[in-house]
Amino acid sequence: MADEIAARIGIDLGGTKIEGLALRPGGEEVARERMPTPGDYDAVLAAIAALVSGLEEAAGPATVGVGHPGTISPATGLIKNANSTMLNGRRFHVDLEAALARPVRMSNDANCLALSEATDGAAAGARVVLAVILGTGMGSGVVVDGRVVEGANAITGEFGHNPLPWPRPGEYPGPACWCGRDGCAERFLSGTGMARDFAAVTGRSLSSEEIVAWAGEGDAQAAEALDRYVDRLGRALAAAINLLDPHVVVLGGGMSNVAALYPRVPDEWRRWVFSDEVATVLRRAEHGDSSGVRGAAWLWPEPS
Repeated sequence: MADEIAARIGIDLGGTKIEGLALRPGGEEVARERMPTPGDYDAVLAAIAALVSGLEEAAGPATVGVGHPGTISPATGLIKNANSTMLNGRRFHVDLEAALARPVRMSNDANCLALSEATDGAAAGARVVLAVILGTGMGSGVVVDGRVVEGANAITGEFGHNPLPWPRPGEYPGPACWCGRDGCAERFLSGTGMARDFAAVTGRSLSSEEIVAWAGEGDAQAAEALDRYVDRLGRALAAAINLLDPHVVVLGGGMSNVAALYPRVPDEWRRWVFSDEVATVLRRAEHGDSSGVRGAAWLWPEPS
């Protein structure tokens, strides 16, 4: 069977869309398709099966890797911690393998971002890579020596549900998080968290994209909101650096497009990292929105 494998298919299951692509050995993209994410679990399985079928028509027989919200619990084999809550408590791995009639490799979407960027992206060649998705939520993944680190509980790197470190006045206990706790870093550092903070301080309702744009136009309240965000992201990443000591931190998600983060955040984290010098570098995901789906494909080794 291995001799028949012509490509690797990656599937990125998101809250609003499912994207799939097929890669030849070496990373050449052969085909790509996307569709809206159905609101029903069984329909999601059918949608992924349809995507795989269409991609194999273009690329030939392929392995399938899937990046998904949440993680597979080592204790139960069921999905946990997914903000796409229809997945939680489901035998997603088992059900998808049955729907596709083949083995499937799966990992958290942030792990897939980390693997993609460590393989042939912004962190190519780096030994220890921390990837952070800053979008409607916040997820993180770790790759060491080219391999995803899952951990004993399949939550390696998920510091978005740690408290925001070294809290300043007004940051404690912090806003309630969907996970059931207060003050999680995600509630400050996601794009929606930035918008929430701005509204709480100013009474104005703007999206994170609008806040950043207004800051660039000289709006004082927007600029102050961006300053708070940079400070908080610097503190949160410093705590992660103290624990993991990565060579590269890669940002993905909508907030990764804020150019001001890349010179400013390392200046902030140097104040908090437990070291005389900080060699860790901060980079934007080279493959952008496509990184997660590429990482899902890379979950399988090169076809032989």
